[in-house]
Amino acid sequence: MDFVPAFFDAVFLGKPAWAWAAFLGLVATLLILDLGVLHRSAREIPAGESLWLSAGYIAVALLFGGWVWWEMGAESGMDYLTGFFVEKSLALDNIFVISLIFTYFAVPRALQYRVLFWGILGVIVLRAIMIGVGAAVVAEASWVLYLFGAFLLFTGVKMLVVADAMPAIGDNPVLRFVRRRLNVTDQLHGERFFVRQPDAQGKLAWFATPLFLALVLVEVADLIFAVDSIPAIFAITTDPYIVYTSNIFAILGLRALYFALAAVMHRFHYLKYALALVLIFIGGKIFWNQIVGKTDPLISLAVTLGLIGGGILFSLWKTSGAVRAPVLERQP
Repeated sequence: MDFVPAFFDAVFLGKPAWAWAAFLGLVATLLILDLGVLHRSAREIPAGESLWLSAGYIAVALLFGGWVWWEMGAESGMDYLTGFFVEKSLALDNIFVISLIFTYFAVPRALQYRVLFWGILGVIVLRAIMIGVGAAVVAEASWVLYLFGAFLLFTGVKMLVVADAMPAIGDNPVLRFVRRRLNVTDQLHGERFFVRQPDAQGKLAWFATPLFLALVLVEVADLIFAVDSIPAIFAITTDPYIVYTSNIFAILGLRALYFALAAVMHRFHYLKYALALVLIFIGGKIFWNQIVGKTDPLISLAVTLGLIGGGILFSLWKTSGAVRAPVLERQP
């Protein structure tokens, strides 16, 4: 049995295997508790329950950050917290897009949780692949960080210019591709992603439901957001453990946060501008780190929290009493 402690003491991507196992075990426990105990059946999640559940996820994430600080040092702890708050803030923008997707497919709130749960599982795998590839590339060619910095600067400036632009769900090329390749039903069939029913020739065939199309677009939306968020977290730290754990903890509570905030996202209108400034700051910090020297992690954390907190407070002040504008786009 000597191979067991040897395995857990082995170093994987810069950290001992036991640290990775502890994190993955915690994530698995949270997912089992969430779906297997709290939400075993499809139902509408009240806003109050969503807020408590979201607060629980944030509390666990912060406790984990405290453990990182204690076990791996203050710099790792501040990098984790900075990454977590950046990813959590970017997730708020993701909530707006997810709301548009559910509106387009007319998915009732009782079925939205199922889509988001399977979407989160896909995110865990997808981001693991992207972060693993990113870490390998950065380790072999550190100059790639300059590309990340330039991309973040470009993305931040673009967000400032087109912050009010709304994505057209029906024109999404992935959605058009899936509709061309698969049989698709026009009606929802409960929680089912696929159903068997007669085709145009009267033969039984598999059809994808609008719930599956919504799941596909939720995954696509996260992939698009990951293109921004992963370079942002690599600009904060290149430690794969900090990058992945902060990413996943920020995403885990997205489902709960969605049900609490989807109806009031119009109150966070100006947060997009704050996020754009965060991306510009992080992109500029890459060039500063490479040319002048490493920025104090405390400065990064303070600036990030200041911009995000300021964006939230300014949004709530400017939109007090505002009524949510109706979303007119619907599935044809």
